[in-house]
Amino acid sequence: MPALGFGTGSHPSSPAHELTAIIVDGIAAGYRHIDTAAMYGMEAAVGAAVAEAVERGLIKSRREVFVTSKLNVFDTHPDLVLPALKQTLRDSTEILQLIILNITLFDYVDLYLIHWPIRIKKDANVSNLKGEDLLKRFSVVEMNVAWQQQKLVKLCKDKNIHVTAWSPLGANGAFWGTLAVMESPVLKEFAASRNKTVPQVALRWIVEQGVIPIVKSYNKERMKANLEIFNWELSDEDICKILTIPQAKAFKGDRFIIQGHGDYNSVEELWDGEL
Repeated sequence: MPALGFGTGSHPSSPAHELTAIIVDGIAAGYRHIDTAAMYGMEAAVGAAVAEAVERGLIKSRREVFVTSKLNVFDTHPDLVLPALKQTLRDSTEILQLIILNITLFDYVDLYLIHWPIRIKKDANVSNLKGEDLLKRFSVVEMNVAWQQQKLVKLCKDKNIHVTAWSPLGANGAFWGTLAVMESPVLKEFAASRNKTVPQVALRWIVEQGVIPIVKSYNKERMKANLEIFNWELSDEDICKILTIPQAKAFKGDRFIIQGHGDYNSVEELWDGEL
């Protein structure tokens, strides 16, 4: 799995045709890991972008791109999982068939995850999930310098499980977004002293934790800049300073809570660990 991913989820969503062009730009810049989901409604745009990238000679085949998609939380009943996956493949392939001589290139995804594996009704086995039990349920987590997930990352390392980070730059502009990353005085100081950008420092820190960040930018120059994080390192002193950054989860899950309805009456009941 490539060490840096290109995200396709946005709030509000971008028109599919615009996202197709953006993903093609990302592939041209050098991204080879694309993260999408049925919930985003962008699987067809991803398929079209991969097809166009092949047609333009940016890549030789579909196999040069690692594609992650996700099962919609509403399709997690055992009888719905396989049909949902098949629909993902159809959505990703229909445009491909129109573009490349009716040849199906998107007959698989490289990684298929459960999107937001949260039960509507809790029980003893779910509400008390701790430690290793979480690993069966979470592969992709909110993580950045302002929400470092140290305990979870260590546990995953001990169990040889890869962690992928969403909102690695704080997702400013999203309904859960925060400026805690981009406006961090610590990162700004590092960036200025090393002739780097704040996103580069933030992404480099995540990569050095052995975690794969999923980053999104619609700007070609920033796309390229975000890839320029693999030929330099943070010092031990840098890492120690980053550990002093105040911690706060940005996406608290408030929208999953309806007082008086359902079994979850607070965000604390949704999460195992710190908020």
